[in-house]
Amino acid sequence: MNQLQRLMNKLERRWNTSLVNQAPRRKSELCKAKDMQANWYKRWCTELNEKPRFHRKQWEFVYELQALWERDCIATGKKGLAFAVGSEPIPSILANYGCDIVATDIQPELGQDKGWQNGELCLGLESLNTRGLCTDEALRKQVRYKAVDMNDIPPELTGFDFTWSSCSFEHLGSIEKGIDFLENQLAVLKPGGWAVHTTEFNISSNDLTTDNADTVIFRMQDIEKMVKRLEEKGHYVEERDYSLGGLPEDFQVDVYPHKQDVHLKLQLNEFVVTSIGIIIRKSSYLDRA
Repeated sequence: MNQLQRLMNKLERRWNTSLVNQAPRRKSELCKAKDMQANWYKRWCTELNEKPRFHRKQWEFVYELQALWERDCIATGKKGLAFAVGSEPIPSILANYGCDIVATDIQPELGQDKGWQNGELCLGLESLNTRGLCTDEALRKQVRYKAVDMNDIPPELTGFDFTWSSCSFEHLGSIEKGIDFLENQLAVLKPGGWAVHTTEFNISSNDLTTDNADTVIFRMQDIEKMVKRLEEKGHYVEERDYSLGGLPEDFQVDVYPHKQDVHLKLQLNEFVVTSIGIIIRKSSYLDRA
C-alpha cells in the first residue's frame, strides 16, 4: 500500500465510481476519464489542435468550451470575459466564432512577484495566439486585453454574456476570497449570463485542506457553501457531480514529481486533488450581483 492509499484510508474517503452525469449538458463536476471518449471532447481537442489525453488541464479547456457552447454563449456578437487568462488558447478559439472577448490577467510585474513565469502570465494580445489557432486579424478584431485584479474587479466591466477562468481563483489568497470572487464576478454579467470556472478540488478530505496560502484547495463543503450563498441571492448553480470515475485512468494518482502522463488526479502536498468545473447562471432579475 503506497503513501497516498494510506492517506485516503486514514481520511476515510470512499472512492465514488458512480457516473452521475449522463445528461446532454455539462454539470458542475469533477474531471473524469470517461469524458475523453466523448465526441464533444474530441471536437474541441481538434479545435485546440491536440489529441485527447488524460490530462486535467486539457479537460479544463474542453469542459469550459463545451459548457459555454451548450448554453449558446459561443456565437457571433456574444461578449465574454476571461479572468487570469495567461496564455491559454480559449480566446483565440472564440475569436473564430465572432465572440467579443476581454482577456484579463494580473499585472505582469505582480504576477512575477508571485513566482509565475511569462508563459503563465498574459503580456498582451501576443500571449493569446501562441498556437496560431486564429488569424492575427481575427485576434485583433475580436479580443482585447486588460490588466485586472480578481480580488478587485473594476466596476466599469459590465454587460458580458459569459465569463470563465481556468484553475485561477484558488490563487487569490484563501478559500473565502475564492468564494467572494465567484460572487463578485457575477456583477460583470448581464442578467441571465453564464460563468464557467475550474479550480482545485480535494478528493482526500472534506475536513483537512490547504487554506490561506498562495494555492488553496477547495473541499466539497467549500463548494456547497458557495452554492448556498449564491442560491440565497437568486442565482443558479448547476447540479454538482462529485463522482470520481471508474475507468483505470481515474484511479491513477500522479505523485510528485509529476510525470503528467496520466494527470487527472495528482498529489499536491499531502492531498490528492483533481479539477472541478463550476457552472453558474446569474439571476435574470438582477442588474447587479
